[in-house]
Amino acid sequence: MATISRLSNPNPSSSLSSSFKTRSSSSLPKSYIGFKTTKSFNTKLSSSILNFQRNQPSRGSLLVKCSQASGNGTPIKRTVLHDLYEKEGQSPWYDNLCRPVTDLLPLIASGVRGVTSNPAIFQKAISSSDAYNDQFRELVQSGKDIESAYWELVVKDIQDACKLFETIYDQTDGGDGYVSVEVSPRLADDTNGTVEAAKWLYKVVDRSNVYIKIPATAPCVPSIKEVISLGISVNVTLIFSLVRYEAVIDAYLDGLEASGLSDLSRVTSVASFFVSRVDTLIDKMLEKIGTPEALDLRGKAAVAQAALAYKLYQKKFSGPRWEALVKKGAKKQRLLWASTSVKNPAYSDTLYVAPLIGPDTVSTMPDQALQAFIDHGAVARTIDSNVSEAEGIYSALEKLGIDWSNVGAQLELEGVDSFKKSFDSLLDTLQEKANSLKLVSH
Repeated sequence: MATISRLSNPNPSSSLSSSFKTRSSSSLPKSYIGFKTTKSFNTKLSSSILNFQRNQPSRGSLLVKCSQASGNGTPIKRTVLHDLYEKEGQSPWYDNLCRPVTDLLPLIASGVRGVTSNPAIFQKAISSSDAYNDQFRELVQSGKDIESAYWELVVKDIQDACKLFETIYDQTDGGDGYVSVEVSPRLADDTNGTVEAAKWLYKVVDRSNVYIKIPATAPCVPSIKEVISLGISVNVTLIFSLVRYEAVIDAYLDGLEASGLSDLSRVTSVASFFVSRVDTLIDKMLEKIGTPEALDLRGKAAVAQAALAYKLYQKKFSGPRWEALVKKGAKKQRLLWASTSVKNPAYSDTLYVAPLIGPDTVSTMPDQALQAFIDHGAVARTIDSNVSEAEGIYSALEKLGIDWSNVGAQLELEGVDSFKKSFDSLLDTLQEKANSLKLVSH
């Protein structure tokens, strides 16, 4: 792979000749499925076309064209994403994944340093593409049930994406270059089930730069501690409130302390703090209140809460307890800004990226936000530029009757429910596809 970490002109396609190690089927609990590596990913890399387009009006925006037969354009060598990382210490990640994963190559060249996925992303990728048909046909014909086949499709994409980001992971000593995959959303209320699913996913993906995503629901906070203690790196997702975020940090610290490992340098984590959905809900509440003061606060809640989350991050990852872990090689659990696409067209298209720039953070962006920031984003440290203003907004919303804990609880329920629906919808789609291909007898 190419040297990407801190070079001005990274070229991720220059040395992609190494192939995956052979993986054998795993011996797993009955409720899980064993995997084996399929066709050589190396062959697909050498023969794939980098399918992406450049928006003509933009100075370097990218549009990924998943599973298309052709594309145009050439990889971009330098964008503001490189400045974001090199000057301000924030890692830009891409919030999407689909086949062919080689579509990620121009994005890596543009400065993307990791990938996040979730059940909704895979639902869209698999249900809207024929790129999965061959593997799906082979799986079902070999006797796999629909859900088992789903996980095989997902794991292959994650493995292949991990391969693309290996160089970044290696060059940063495990600080960056991660690909995230989420446990089943059906386990959001199952502490032990989440732990077992995380162990299983970590084992079958078998890549050092994979993040296992676990939701920050109350039942799963203990799961986070347990999984971290086992030496498995975790992306904690669906964080919507400061109270839950602090519980997530404590679970990470507790897990590191309980691990018994003398070297903690390879156990890392990010805490995915969601932003745009916060404004979507609070804006509706403010519109119901209807006063000039309330209406003036629309579009300000999410960024204000995020700024206070960063303040909490700075506080928690300092002091004697943290310093004792640092001596064993522990790395900070970075804040990751998620849900960065703008839902309200009246707002700036970089609203949830530009004001949240700060060191030791990650911003994961879907196409809309990524293209907007590449096109006209400005790089400057902004996350803690005016904490007092953020505190004022947070307090003003409370005075208007906004209960932050209730907001967080509602958004968490909606987030979990949304992922469950995407997961169930995809399984239904795969069942229909199997039926249409006459792969399943009745």
